[in-house]
Amino acid sequence: MSSGIRTDLALESRELNPDIEGVEEQTEERERMTISRIKITDRTAAEKLDKPIGKYVTLDAPELSNRPLDLFEQMSGALSEELYNMFAGLKDDATVLVVGLGNRSITSDSLGPRVAERIYVTRHVTEYMPDVLPGTVRSVCSVAPGVLGVTGIETMEIVRGVKEYAKPDMIIAIDALASRRAARINTTIQLTDTGISPGSGIGNNRKGLNSEAFGVPVIAIGVPLVVHAATITQEVISLIADKTGLHGDEEKLKGLAEQVISENLGQMVVTPKDIDSIVEDMSGIIATGINMALFGKSFEDVRMLIA
Repeated sequence: MSSGIRTDLALESRELNPDIEGVEEQTEERERMTISRIKITDRTAAEKLDKPIGKYVTLDAPELSNRPLDLFEQMSGALSEELYNMFAGLKDDATVLVVGLGNRSITSDSLGPRVAERIYVTRHVTEYMPDVLPGTVRSVCSVAPGVLGVTGIETMEIVRGVKEYAKPDMIIAIDALASRRAARINTTIQLTDTGISPGSGIGNNRKGLNSEAFGVPVIAIGVPLVVHAATITQEVISLIADKTGLHGDEEKLKGLAEQVISENLGQMVVTPKDIDSIVEDMSGIIATGINMALFGKSFEDVRMLIA
């Protein structure tokens, strides 16, 4: 990956490395939305893209920044469809654990916990009151384990304990991500079957939540909510070079900008001033999409029972 460019999105990693082999790509254009599907198929490509082997789906809707409610519904529906496709083999009576990663007290890191609060949990109902449910319904439980600095316990240790008790057939994890483009904040959702590393959005990678570590399929859903300051400066310099034709000095200027930021500002990350509204909107979109995918035809019945 190019020096100084920090991104958690497979789509952006591919944009930076368009000629790497071992990657399958498909793009679907829908009204007001683009769905990009990337499959990394070999280890060499995974290393060059800095992403694990697996499937990555990106939903991109630039109009989301204007907060149109009908597009919220459209995004939830598309997310539900893509999730359903990743559920291959998941039984109708399976147990699913939803994990909201992040710090509820820091707005730009609170996406996971806020989604977890909106999941329709049914595990207690399927166990103690199955007669009130409309037929066969998946047993869903949800947890927001917090962060190491607040709990004093590694996030993955908490999730592992819940997993051993609840014995889920699948885990869905939600977390905030970092993008290389500020325009993708509040407009993009990424799904992957490769799991996730808590704190990845701010470069604080810890033990991963993935199928290898937990022994069950792990689907990760992320939304870019921060951009690294060094990444913004490089994007600005590239734009200036495009407009002025000063490409001969571009790399030198990028290096100087990154040096200034690292020496004077540290590893600063930037988030929009309206991050409160953004997180509220995106958590609703994602939670609705997850609920629709998990309960299918029983979604409305479960919503009336649980909500």
